[in-house]
Amino acid sequence: MLDMPRVDPAAADQRQAAVRTAVSHARDPRCAATELAAALRHPQLGFVLFFVSAEYTLAPLGEALDAAFAGVPISGCTTAGEITPEGYDRGCIVAVGFDARYFTVGLALIDELEGFDLVRAQRVTDGLLAEARGQPLPGGEHFALTLLDGLSSCEEQVLATLDAALGSIPSFGGSAGDDNRLAHTHVYSAGRFHDQAAVVVMFTTRLPFEVFTTHHLRPRSEKLVVTHADRERRRVIELNAAPAADEYARLVGCSREALDDEVFARYPLAVRIGDSYFVRSIQRVNDDGSLSFYCAVENGIVLTAMTPAPILPDLEAVFDDLTARLGEPELIIGLDCFLRRLEIESLDRRQAASALLRRQRVIGFNTYGEQHHGMHINQTFTGVVLGRPGAG
Repeated sequence: MLDMPRVDPAAADQRQAAVRTAVSHARDPRCAATELAAALRHPQLGFVLFFVSAEYTLAPLGEALDAAFAGVPISGCTTAGEITPEGYDRGCIVAVGFDARYFTVGLALIDELEGFDLVRAQRVTDGLLAEARGQPLPGGEHFALTLLDGLSSCEEQVLATLDAALGSIPSFGGSAGDDNRLAHTHVYSAGRFHDQAAVVVMFTTRLPFEVFTTHHLRPRSEKLVVTHADRERRRVIELNAAPAADEYARLVGCSREALDDEVFARYPLAVRIGDSYFVRSIQRVNDDGSLSFYCAVENGIVLTAMTPAPILPDLEAVFDDLTARLGEPELIIGLDCFLRRLEIESLDRRQAASALLRRQRVIGFNTYGEQHHGMHINQTFTGVVLGRPGAG
């Protein structure tokens, strides 16, 4: 028997809101899509953004979402965990509906990531801005969201090139996940899921907003030099002229066999650029003793050992600062690295984290990498805060 649709009990309170949120745990794709549509559809619905567990059968889900929201643009991606109105979750679909009186949206699919150049990036940006001009919103300002296949290994090239074309338009985004399986990640556009692809969403809004990023990691004194790397495959073969896995294990004080996602989350490495540190998270240990990374690595870079500060106080301080500038949020779209979630769960802080995310009206997902102003980064919480109508 199919799961019956269940309307979000908070939906009635969202009738006058600039955004509405919904979540479905229904396992049948058609029922899940129907449930989301029941909560989000209204005459002024202009766009739907969703994040979905990779546990779903994607092809029928794509068709069901396209049918349930016929006539309404919709985009999204698969996740390594979802952030719903109740906080951290798994195995579900969470969605946001944007009211056309407050937002206009342009969409573009980049379906060939390799070789993405400035000419194509400018064409994408020009098309998105033309869509915005075709839907005039007096007083509106732009920001861009990018969702990329998290296993494409093309993030750096695509993001840097796209950022050059976007110019002063603020941008952020996340790499799609697959519940930590590291096998298949997808973005959604025009009724179906795509791999080796990216979706760019250009928002224009009259609401006050701010794109932000934060991490809770602090530099230590230890350094590791990449002395042998396979740049194309994001693989480090040697650190300090020693097998990479062995040298990293020595640094963190455990055996090579003990290295796992929890160790990588708690003992990250970072590249220093100016006065800032950008984390380069380790994905896995390979049989040959090399380390695969989520971000680009190359010969000669110096990796600084990092140590975590308390993770939730850092995030709460960022939220407090944003609220001081923009007022209480209408919504925060939050893209949270899955390694941060692993750390939170290992510290038995999931309930506290969910309570914080719930108070701040965060909707989002756990990523395989985050994006901020053209940079591909790891182990951050990155997003956009949307202020309330009339604020600012």
